[in-house]
Amino acid sequence: MNIIQVYKQFPTQEDCIIHLEKVRWNGKPKCPYCKSLRVTPNEHRYHCNACNTSFSVTVGTIFHKTKVDFQKWFLAISLVLNAKKGISARQLARDIEVNKNTAWYMLMRIRKAMREYGDLLEGIIEADETYVGGKNKNKHWDDKDKGSQGRSTKSKTPIIGVIQRGGKVKAQKSRNVTARTLQTFIKANAKQGSHIMTDEWLSYKGLDTKNFKHSFVKHGQGEYVNGQIYTNTMENFWALLKRGIFGQYHQLSDRHLQRYIDEFCFRFNNRGNENVFNEVLLQAVTI
Repeated sequence: MNIIQVYKQFPTQEDCIIHLEKVRWNGKPKCPYCKSLRVTPNEHRYHCNACNTSFSVTVGTIFHKTKVDFQKWFLAISLVLNAKKGISARQLARDIEVNKNTAWYMLMRIRKAMREYGDLLEGIIEADETYVGGKNKNKHWDDKDKGSQGRSTKSKTPIIGVIQRGGKVKAQKSRNVTARTLQTFIKANAKQGSHIMTDEWLSYKGLDTKNFKHSFVKHGQGEYVNGQIYTNTMENFWALLKRGIFGQYHQLSDRHLQRYIDEFCFRFNNRGNENVFNEVLLQAVTI
């Protein structure tokens, strides 16, 4: 849904609230405090006859206690979903006419609603890791650990990920790229019997067990494709993520990094999904 469609479908605050109620309750309002269905409507507020509390559709959602019009929230969601490389808080502030701090707050709430859990990946799965962060003044030298094959730098944060060929991607920031960390992540996100594709990094050694089949390419020897064995799909996602981080956000704190990763994963996983706008709204009112 683009911003023109948002304006047409939700021209007033009332229209936005009606749509949120439909997405969250589908005609059956439920008390967010005690989960009772014994509620009495009063315009767009409700009274629970079980716990004697009053509530609206925004209680317990990313919209709770917001002072921003819902149409602006809907526009912000649309802009985030349609920005392939993401959208900065300053740009969003200009687009929907709010101040920068309000725009940043809205973006972080929207990213919270874009967190996915989903089913395990299966089939052919590529696993890889990348690094983000570090100060520009330090880029003329590299404090790599010995034996790290060019991976570990003290000034950067590792991100580990897996992607199903032709399917979804899952990624998260990590403290390190040790065998225990990487293999635990893969086992938590891939079905048994899957074929795992990696490079020759030693931390992946041991994946070829009764749980998985493991194949790898030797990047250190200039090998990037060996038949069906490659990690190019995962590396393409890393390129998209980094273009967004460096091109749009320029820099971000390690504290909030996972929210940005969730945003890019969600957008990638829902490419071509015509109902993605309502998917975000559903997660926004059920988190």
